[in-house]
Amino acid sequence: MSLSNQFAPTSPVASQPSAGSAVLDPPIQAGQSQAPPAAAGNASRPKKEILPALTGLRCFAALNIVFFHFSNPKWFGPFAPIVDNGYTSVSFFLLMSGYILAYNYADRAAAGQLRPRRFWLARFSRLYPVYVFALILSLGMLAAEWQARSHAQFALGVILTPLLLQAWHPLLATFWNTPAWTMCTEAFFYLIFPVVVLWKRPKRMGALLGVMAGLWVLGMILPSLYMWLHPDGDLHPGRYTDGFWIRALKFTPPPHVPSFLFGIALADLDAMIPRTSLRRLLYGILGMSGLYAVLYFGDHMPYPLMHDGLLMPLFALAILGLAGQNLIARFFGWLPFRTVGKASYCLYILHFNLWNLIHDSHILDRLHLASYDPWLSYLLLIAGAMVVMFTVERPSQRWIRSWGASRV
Repeated sequence: MSLSNQFAPTSPVASQPSAGSAVLDPPIQAGQSQAPPAAAGNASRPKKEILPALTGLRCFAALNIVFFHFSNPKWFGPFAPIVDNGYTSVSFFLLMSGYILAYNYADRAAAGQLRPRRFWLARFSRLYPVYVFALILSLGMLAAEWQARSHAQFALGVILTPLLLQAWHPLLATFWNTPAWTMCTEAFFYLIFPVVVLWKRPKRMGALLGVMAGLWVLGMILPSLYMWLHPDGDLHPGRYTDGFWIRALKFTPPPHVPSFLFGIALADLDAMIPRTSLRRLLYGILGMSGLYAVLYFGDHMPYPLMHDGLLMPLFALAILGLAGQNLIARFFGWLPFRTVGKASYCLYILHFNLWNLIHDSHILDRLHLASYDPWLSYLLLIAGAMVVMFTVERPSQRWIRSWGASRV
């Protein structure tokens, strides 16, 4: 039984959360230092160009996940299709994870200067402290887990979740903190990245596009097989379908690998296109408008394909557009969007259970502020994410990297 439905808030304005709720890769913003000084390899290596619009885009993707879980999409007028299909942000962040990592590390890996242990330490320092903090904040959810699961499942979930392994067991993927399954997938991506980034990719644009097309098709094979075979017995699977095989398709890491590899190849394609090229503006317009068009008809689209795979090319066009220097990139690169975007990992990993804490405590009722909900709750989630970013994420990251610099 999926605990994502067990933990649905009782507020009448909240929508039932999807089992495949969301994912946020916590990538380092392009242009930031990627490792401790000792891990830099070549001290003279120039920093990558900052791509502020992609950080701003993370703001919108993270908020869309919050709205998807805890809103009525009709509140958002013409943007209702985007919110109503907010689960697609999962695929976007998985793809962008590969892009960001390759953007920052591919050159170093090609030069033989990417040391896996230092890379893993850098990623661990970014992912794990906030992950553990979110589990501590979610301890109250264990009571609901105990009631909903067998004793054996409960014990296994308590062991696997802190180890970032729960998503390998489809029935336990949403254990304890529902969105945390995505960090298990990210951890797997980090594990394989030092190897897969060395994959010899074509240097010519046409051949590279062919490889990306192949990865796109590969990413749709398992969802297509699911729709053909109906292993869970549901002839019309949707976001609330809850069977072993749909959970394996949505939550376990292997089905998402093609999207991650697609993102790595996208970084190569990005390097072939000048930042100032007018083509990037066209790509951004095509990507954004194409995404809106597909999401507008989301209820009529095949859900397993929508959840991961189908939208890869449109995500790629949007990323290429926002990685350029144009009007769309300037909009998404606006300072307030970048500020929230930098805290998007904290917002994602904390939002589900922090929302429940706010509403289960009835704090807004006691303060006579309930009339401002849910908008006040959204602001509290953003504020909480910012606080955790400055008090937990960044200090822990600095401490772990400083501690590990002399040991790896």
